[in-house]
Amino acid sequence: MYACGPTVYRYAHVGNLRSYLLSDLIRRAAELRRLQVTLCQNITDVGHLADDAEIDPAGEDKVLAQARAEGKTALEIARFYEDAFRADLAALNIRPAEHSPRASESIPLMIDMIARLIESGHAYAAADGSVFFAARSFPGYGELSGNRLDDLRPGHRLAESVGAHKRFHADWALWKGAAAERELTWPAPWGTGFPGWHTECSAMSLHHLGERIDVHTGGIDLRFPHHEDERAQSDTLAGHEVVQRWVHGEHLLFEGRKMAKSTGNVVLLGDLAGRGLDPLALRLAFLEHRYRQQMNLTWDTLEGADKTLRRWREQVAAWAREPSAPMSRPHTGAVLAAFDADLDTPSAIRELRSLEKDPGVAPGAKFETFAHLDQLFGLDLVRDVGKIMGDAAGAAAGTAPAGPALPDGAAALLQARAAARHDADWAVADRLRDQLSSMGVTVSDTPDGQVWTVRPA
Repeated sequence: MYACGPTVYRYAHVGNLRSYLLSDLIRRAAELRRLQVTLCQNITDVGHLADDAEIDPAGEDKVLAQARAEGKTALEIARFYEDAFRADLAALNIRPAEHSPRASESIPLMIDMIARLIESGHAYAAADGSVFFAARSFPGYGELSGNRLDDLRPGHRLAESVGAHKRFHADWALWKGAAAERELTWPAPWGTGFPGWHTECSAMSLHHLGERIDVHTGGIDLRFPHHEDERAQSDTLAGHEVVQRWVHGEHLLFEGRKMAKSTGNVVLLGDLAGRGLDPLALRLAFLEHRYRQQMNLTWDTLEGADKTLRRWREQVAAWAREPSAPMSRPHTGAVLAAFDADLDTPSAIRELRSLEKDPGVAPGAKFETFAHLDQLFGLDLVRDVGKIMGDAAGAAAGTAPAGPALPDGAAALLQARAAARHDADWAVADRLRDQLSSMGVTVSDTPDGQVWTVRPA
C-alpha cells in the first residue's frame, strides 16, 4: 500500500489527519484477516510549489517559503514539521509505515525515472532545463479523475511563461529547471533544477513497493492532477496498470467551513489537548463517518466523542474484573462485516454501542470482544485496564499487579504464551490461555500485548 504523505512545511491540521487515518484503517482490517501489509508513505520536503496547479517551474517551493518566513533553513523547517507529523500520527494510534522515503533523499531515483521516460519518448527536455511528460502519449489519461485532455486549458497568467516550453498545454513538469543558486536544487543531465511533485510519488512507490501495488490512498483533492499524473508516469514505466485500487478520502469541514488560514478555523491536534480532550476522541469522531463522505466536524462532536471514549474505557476496565467468557460472535461478526463493506465504520461503531448495552452478553464476554475489536478501531480501549493488570514480562520479573497475586506457575505460563504469540503459534497460545483460565487467570490480547487479571477466589 502506498499513501501520499505530508509536505512538511507546516503542522498537519485535522483535515489532513483524516486522510492519513484511511491507510491505517485499511491496514488494520487487512492484518486482522491475516494479510501482511507493507506500507510506504512519502515525505515531501522539496518540489511542492505554492501554486497547487504545479505548472509554473518558476513557482516557489512551500518548504522554502516557510523557511524564509521563520528565518530558518529549509532542512530545519522540513525536519521540524516531519517530527511534528510523526508525533501526531502516534497520538492518533496510526501505525508507522515500513518505508518513509524523503523526496530530497530520493533524487537519484527520480532522475533515473525521468531519463527512462525521455528515452521511451514519453517525456522531453525543454530549453530552460525543465523536462515535461507528454500527456498525449498516455492513452488512458483522465480515466482516474474523469478529466479529458481536450477539456484542460492552461491558466491565463501562466500561458505565456510556461506555454513556450511545452509542446501541449496539458503536459506537466517532471523536472523544473532553476538557477544554481536557488536552495534545494540538484544537477541533472538536462539541467540544474528540482523534481516535480508528481514525479516523487511515482519514483518512490515503484522503488519501494515494485510494479504491483494493491492500494494507493490519499485525499480526494489529490485525485487530480496529482494522482492522475502519477498514474500516467508509473503505468508508462511499468507497461501495465500499477495500482489496483485507488482509495480517496473526502474533504473535512470544521463548523461548516473549509479549514483555511483566511477563515481562521484551522484546527490542529494540539488544540484538542488545549480543551482537555483526548486526541483519540478525534479518531472516534472520524470513525463515526464514512471516509468517502464529506464530514462536518464540530467541537460538540469532539466533546461527545471524548465522553464516549472515557465511558468505554471505564466499562472495559470494569468488565475485565468479571469472569472471562468467549467473545460475542454476533457482534464481532457484524463489526468485521462492516469493515469489509468498504470501511463502513459508522455501522461498526453502532455495533459497539449495541454490544455495550446488550443485557444478553456477559460482562467478561464484553471485555473480550471490546479488547479484540480494538485492533480495528485503535481507540486504546484497554488503557484503564492497565491499572489493575500486568504483563507477562512484569510478572516473570516479580512485579505483581494490584489485586490478588498470581497462582504458582502462572507467571511461567504467561511468559510461555507471550513467546508463542510472538512465534505466531496460535494453537499453543490458545491452549495456554485455557490452562491459565483453569487457574483463575483471565488473559486477553490487546494491540500492546497480552494483559491479565486474577479472578477473586
